[in-house]
This record gives sequence, structure tokens and C-alpha cells, in this order.
Amino acid sequence: MKIVKLLLCLAWFAPGLLVAQEAKVTEVMSKDLSNIPGKEGLMLVVDYPPGSSDPVHRHNAHGFIYVLEGSIVMQVRGGKEVTLTRGQTFYEGPDNVHVVGRNASKTEPAKFVVFLVKDKGAPVLIPVN
Repeated sequence: MKIVKLLLCLAWFAPGLLVAQEAKVTEVMSKDLSNIPGKEGLMLVVDYPPGSSDPVHRHNAHGFIYVLEGSIVMQVRGGKEVTLTRGQTFYEGPDNVHVVGRNASKTEPAKFVVFLVKDKGAPVLIPVN
């Protein structure tokens, strides 16, 4: 009887345990681009826990991505979905909508650097419906 109760409890709580954690975004550097009025460079490190993914969004910036660890899946609207591994790169333009951004693994973390050239003071991420 105790085993049945334990199994029922595990079944009840398991869906909550399977929810992927959100990505951790850390600002590394921000610098005004003095020879490009109104623009700044912003460097971020993104840590994707296993199974983590982003909502559909855009950056309104030039975005340069470099994978440090693990593998990630990226796609902009109208583009091909790509899986990137350590040392590979990806680009997003200011008009692109980022429709897929996720850790390719459900068991291993991934980490990448993002360098954005954007309007000074503008939000880093703009959600898209």
C-alpha cells in the first residue's frame, strides 16, 4: 500500500519536475560605439539548462552568437533551423524574428556568447506574438 501511495505522489509531482529551467543571461560588457552615434555594443553570456528554450522574440539589433559549450538550436523566421555546437556561430539581423532558440539537449547544459549592436538604451529582447 505504501508503494502505491509513493507512486501516486511521484506521478502527481513529476510534471512539475519535468518543466525546463529558464536560461540565465549575464551581461559581460556594454560599450557606447562613439563612431556610430546612438549605438552601443552589448555582450552577454547565455546559459541554457538542459531542455531550456526561449519564447519567440526579436532583438531589433545585429546579433552575433558564438557557442561555448554544448549544442543549441536556432532559427529565424523564413530561415532554416540549425543545430550549432561548440565553436559555431549564428547571426540575427535587426528585422529577424527569432522563432527557435533552445538547448538541443534535454540532459546537458549549453552556453553561448551573444554580441549585439543595438540602439543605445533600447530593450535587449522584444517578445513577438
